[in-house]
Amino acid sequence: MQDDVDELGEKFHVAAVDKERGDFTGSYNPNPMGIIKPLPDLLISQIAAGEVVERPASVLKELLENSLDAGATKIDVQLEEGGVRLIRVADDGAGIGPDDLPLALARHATSKIASLDDLERVASYGFRGEALASIASVARVTLTSKHAAQAHAWRLRSDASAAEPAALAGGTVIEVADLYFNTPARRKFLKTEATEFAHCDEVLRRTALARPDVAFTLAHNGSAKRRLAGAVPRGDTAAHSFARRAREIIGEEFFPHARPLDATAGPLRLWGLAALPAYSRAGRDEQYFFVNGRYVRDKLLTHAARQAWADILHGARHPAYVLFLELDPAGVDVNVHPAKIEVRFRDARGIHQFVFHALQRTLATPLSGAAGAAEAAPAAATYVPSPFSYARQAGLGVEEPAARAYLEFARAAFADAGDAAAVSPAPTPAATNDGGAPLLGYAVAQLHGVYILAQNAHGLVLVDMHAAHERILYEKLKTSLDAGPPATQSLLVPLLLSASEAEMATASEQAEALAQLGFAVAAAGPRELAVRGLPALLAGGNAVELVRSLLRDLAEHPASRVVETRRNQLLATMACHGAVRAHRQLALAEMNALLRQMEATERADQCNHGRPTWVQLSMTELDRLFMRGR
Repeated sequence: MQDDVDELGEKFHVAAVDKERGDFTGSYNPNPMGIIKPLPDLLISQIAAGEVVERPASVLKELLENSLDAGATKIDVQLEEGGVRLIRVADDGAGIGPDDLPLALARHATSKIASLDDLERVASYGFRGEALASIASVARVTLTSKHAAQAHAWRLRSDASAAEPAALAGGTVIEVADLYFNTPARRKFLKTEATEFAHCDEVLRRTALARPDVAFTLAHNGSAKRRLAGAVPRGDTAAHSFARRAREIIGEEFFPHARPLDATAGPLRLWGLAALPAYSRAGRDEQYFFVNGRYVRDKLLTHAARQAWADILHGARHPAYVLFLELDPAGVDVNVHPAKIEVRFRDARGIHQFVFHALQRTLATPLSGAAGAAEAAPAAATYVPSPFSYARQAGLGVEEPAARAYLEFARAAFADAGDAAAVSPAPTPAATNDGGAPLLGYAVAQLHGVYILAQNAHGLVLVDMHAAHERILYEKLKTSLDAGPPATQSLLVPLLLSASEAEMATASEQAEALAQLGFAVAAAGPRELAVRGLPALLAGGNAVELVRSLLRDLAEHPASRVVETRRNQLLATMACHGAVRAHRQLALAEMNALLRQMEATERADQCNHGRPTWVQLSMTELDRLFMRGR
């Protein structure tokens, strides 16, 4: 009894405190009932829309994915006022029957999954069954569709209770009008018409890159903006189809710097195009990563790519690439984000390492192995569409005309590509130009002791000799260190250099690290160091500056495993100070020797800081400078 009194008193005390704070809203109810209530269906859908329908581009993404899942080979998109006033998507897909039209706008209704096993091995773009319902809760939606088995089309409006007959030759047309008409607060968060259209255009670009077999058109306020032709079955190879689509989406400037990539490891396959650092960007606007045909923004994949470019990218620049990762659908969870833009891998570490090493090997190809890669890149790229829902349904006997057309293209593409598990790298071209001369040609002169001028089959080659030699030394040092401590060349006469107390302490504390790098350094006095040996590869460099720079780096990172943790940074410092310096006069034989080493060195297109080591001026460019032929 006393416990009940104490509890009741505590409740009244809390109510009194709330009243003093101004939070008291009425008489105290010691036993409240009926506070928790189920939400209305419309409010549930509007809450879901807040996750799925962020802006017009979000709506367009969902509609495009539905069209692709329906086996469409042609998709027409019309926008008004950046998609806020109207988004109209028409496709030639399989269509929807009149009995299914109401379910298409219902929450959690879908034809794409039926069990947990389907969810764990999603083979379609869409599957959550709530996108159209969410869109219909914040916009006026009209769905018109004609199934192949129906005599005519049917139309259903989101505010109507039943479908009505309509005129449509085939496929589906969805119109989303007046986005956020009933939630004006959400509409205020939208940007300008131009900004919203730009986001819609980017969604279509990503979708078109993933499906070059499908034709797309895009119009805004009655003006045509994009017209992308799809592949013609039996008339265009999958490789050429992808190359053409990539040129249309990214532009011609990307291709001269792009290297084809096709790597496999067990069930994993990574293919596409990766641009050399010479085509680096100020932003991430040309980074396209697809997982089983779905565009994603995944931190793990982005980090793996960034690490692959880390050794050759300059400053804060960003790489450019179009990459497709294919794996067993059971190995990736695409149900971790309402908009399906993020994924989660079961073997995250394995995926990271596979992507990193595949990209690193591609970017590290020596010039001798990359000769003609720019010309060969479009033909070497291979497009293999993933078998999405209608292809899977066709195997279950649910074939539709559009599905059959899609399957024909998919089979042709797979026939083009061969067995993905058996893909081998393209053959390495010879390290010569068409004229038989080496790729970088033969040296003819040295300009101001800084640049080497060489003549090759295409015209004039300009080489930054310090940057080129720096990369050569850097790669040799890495290879040497991988095989053990680099060879040390003992000096006949020890090199003495004055040192500060900090330098003396670093030399003593990091003696083992110095030895691992090929240096023999010891104290020769209270403020003096004796250098008795240098790495053989750097014996001709400026030893004093080299040792001082290395001591500074070691002092900043005094970890016990500094060589392992900062290996490449230390080697880059050594290569920079060991490389031939500017204004040093070289004989023609020395220049040609440097050119031949460049052709055989990995990543020789850039120095350790990401700057280019050489540029090509073609005869056409030279003729233009002097107005020849005009």
